Amino acid sequence: MALKHIKLKIQSVKKTSTVTRAMEAVSAVKMRKAQERALGGRAYAAAALTILEKLAGSQEIKQHPLAQQRAGKTALILITSDKGLAGALNSNVIRTTEREISRLSLEKDVVMIAIGRRGGDYFLNRGYDVRMKHENVSDSISEADMRATTDKIMEWHAAGEIGSCIVAYMNFVSTFEQKPVIRQILPLIPETIHDIVAGIVPAKGKYAGIGQGEVWTPSTYSIEPDVETVVNELMPKLLNVAIFHALLEAKASEHSARMVAMKSATDKARDVVKELTRKFNKVRQAAITREVSEITSGIEAMK
Repeated sequence: MALKHIKLKIQSVKKTSTVTRAMEAVSAVKMRKAQERALGGRAYAAAALTILEKLAGSQEIKQHPLAQQRAGKTALILITSDKGLAGALNSNVIRTTEREISRLSLEKDVVMIAIGRRGGDYFLNRGYDVRMKHENVSDSISEADMRATTDKIMEWHAAGEIGSCIVAYMNFVSTFEQKPVIRQILPLIPETIHDIVAGIVPAKGKYAGIGQGEVWTPSTYSIEPDVETVVNELMPKLLNVAIFHALLEAKASEHSARMVAMKSATDKARDVVKELTRKFNKVRQAAITREVSEITSGIEAMK
């Protein structure tokens, strides 16, 4: 390889390294914000869980449509990213979802809501019934913004079209570890919300172990105006919380995976630059040696 080509390649790799280093820094900031948002909403989710646990024995909870198993298709909310450069993040979620669909034999009995372009395009191209697609979802999305998805799930459930709902996303464990999970969110029972909330706190890092103690609850409740009114207001909110927290964890996982991928790319670029620099020096030294040899041979020939 000519010296000029090697030099151009070194410059190209250095420019790529600059980009990946910048993306790593941006993803690190976004990851921290996403994790803090997930933990910030834990107090509300835990309080809602406590109320549901206390009311779980009442007939109003047991008879509520969202708490009952019904016949019908299964709704699947798939949360992936819009962009790539995040390692195996999206492919892991998609493969886990495919295995779950195959395990439950849902190929023809599943309706999908795709949050994120990668997952939506994948299943849409393979003939699945993707009813809704949400792309370019902001990192600053609020719980209220997710209500359209929740309302659609409740609409399908009330019409008898679906009997259950599951959500597939990447669960944030730590900066270097994310785990694809499938959680059932309908029918809505206390164990379902407990699993969603418990998964918010990472196993390692600054926020590890926060909020893992028992939640204090009073022995009795005074419910006003009545149990039915409270339950009808509470159940849809809990469903929305479950979907919203899944999205927050998916966002934290996305930025974490992208940060790690960009760090690996930066390290690899640094190694490539070192290898190309050594190669450049060897080729240059060989050229100098050849030129000196030619000069020496010319001098000897003139004698």
